[in-house]
Amino acid sequence: MLSVYEGFFSGGARIVHSDVVLGLMEGGRQRHRVLSVHAEVHREATRQRMEDDTCYRALTAGGVPVASLGRSAGLVDGAVAASVFSGPELAETARAMAGADVILSLKEQPLALLNQAGLPRRPVVVCLHRSDPENQGPALDELKAAIADGTVVACVCCAESTRAAYLAAGIPAALLHVIPNGVDLLRFRPDAEARHALRASLGIPAAAPVVVFAARYAEMKNVPLLLRAARLWLGRETDGQVLMCGAGMTGENPALWADIEVAFGADRALAERVRLLGVRRDMPAVYAAADVVALTSSSGEAAPLCLIEGMMCGAVPVTTDVGDAAALAAGHGFVTPPDPGAVALAWSGAIAGRADLGPALARSRERFSRTRMIAAYAALLDRVGRPVFRSGEPQQSP
Repeated sequence: MLSVYEGFFSGGARIVHSDVVLGLMEGGRQRHRVLSVHAEVHREATRQRMEDDTCYRALTAGGVPVASLGRSAGLVDGAVAASVFSGPELAETARAMAGADVILSLKEQPLALLNQAGLPRRPVVVCLHRSDPENQGPALDELKAAIADGTVVACVCCAESTRAAYLAAGIPAALLHVIPNGVDLLRFRPDAEARHALRASLGIPAAAPVVVFAARYAEMKNVPLLLRAARLWLGRETDGQVLMCGAGMTGENPALWADIEVAFGADRALAERVRLLGVRRDMPAVYAAADVVALTSSSGEAAPLCLIEGMMCGAVPVTTDVGDAAALAAGHGFVTPPDPGAVALAWSGAIAGRADLGPALARSRERFSRTRMIAAYAALLDRVGRPVFRSGEPQQSP
């Protein structure tokens, strides 16, 4: 198997896909490699080098070879900066593809590369992680072209909302398979010791209410709504803290500072209780330290990984109704309209009801199991991985 990534940059899709690759390798029935179009990207006001990325390190530590075409670029709206590839880049891609039985494309953006003429024909499985195909630049057209060519044999949708959106966009229903996201339940679990240690490291009292917002700095995440809600909530919760994690969630991001100034105005004391933590390598501990995991996105989400990871660590989800977020939070937390007052009230309600919601969160753990997710991927790949493109022309599967 060869997985093709647009690049190694912070985001739930890369985390899920990398975990799937590692899980499939652990089973011993498949061998995996990864090819990344970019070696570094500049987005969310952050320079993100492949070698520094947590997913890259996990893959290589797990014995998965990772190569790159070496590109360095700023990306716009998640799309590959250019769809023109050099001879050496195509040669490197051809070598990587030649050794694979099946190609996995992490989202549809890498199809700009895989659709280039002259590359080896291999069945491609596209892993889809959003619910707004029309907002992905030219990627939807690349997906349709690959389907028309017969190259794409399946699309894995991480959520029902993803399947519905791509079906509405014209992708054939027979190609769309839903495999919900899952997480490692041994890593993501309530952990009193980690909760205490993380809070102590940040100087947060043990009894203080804490909301965590784990997201990259992007328009779809609706950071201004999160901050307006934080101002209202912190004004009532005198010990409250809001932790903001992810690419661009740092003091080096001028756009984020501008958002904070607009939301908080002269209330600098309140703003000081918004902690900008940036990209973290200890997210299980961050979630364990929190009482609420918040999501305020306005579009694009499918099955937000932050909600699943936070819930599994004991944080109550409070989310806007986007993608499958409401279904994830059903019975476990709160769904709000995109109104700062409603969001702030839901945070308080979640903290007050956290003990009562705990048993429901505990009972739901197997639903979000990484083991279940990887088994479903393995079954699908076994079906499509039969030699269908070995002679240069498509053959009938047995």
